[in-house]
Amino acid sequence: MQRGKRMDMQHLGLSRTVSLAYAEAIEAVTAALKEEGFGILTEVDVKATLKKKTDVDFRPYVILGACNPALAHRALQTEPQLGLLLPCNAIVYDNEDGTTTVSIMDPMLMASMSDDAELHAVAVEANAKLQRVIAKLA
Repeated sequence: MQRGKRMDMQHLGLSRTVSLAYAEAIEAVTAALKEEGFGILTEVDVKATLKKKTDVDFRPYVILGACNPALAHRALQTEPQLGLLLPCNAIVYDNEDGTTTVSIMDPMLMASMSDDAELHAVAVEANAKLQRVIAKLA
């Protein structure tokens, strides 16, 4: 990326704003991910971390490290360096207007970093699963 140019952050993930309370949105995305074979490996409460480490107040915001073990295994067999981009992060944050935004990193972004056909196939499969997750949140 060239200095001075900004990446369009909307293209990093699959996103949906829902009319759910923050805690309900976390439960809904976690359940939808589970239905598609993803588990949550990590959960970072950004609001609590920022308060503890820097004493600043921030909106409710969580980063969920989601992983589908079968897809991760296939991808890592193809490209061991892909582990730098795993797990697949999902974020949930309170918009402070009665809605919550859920975004999940688009696996096609990862695939765009390689010309490997198998890695592309894994990304297409993961993308389809994550598209279904986002659709379930409607």
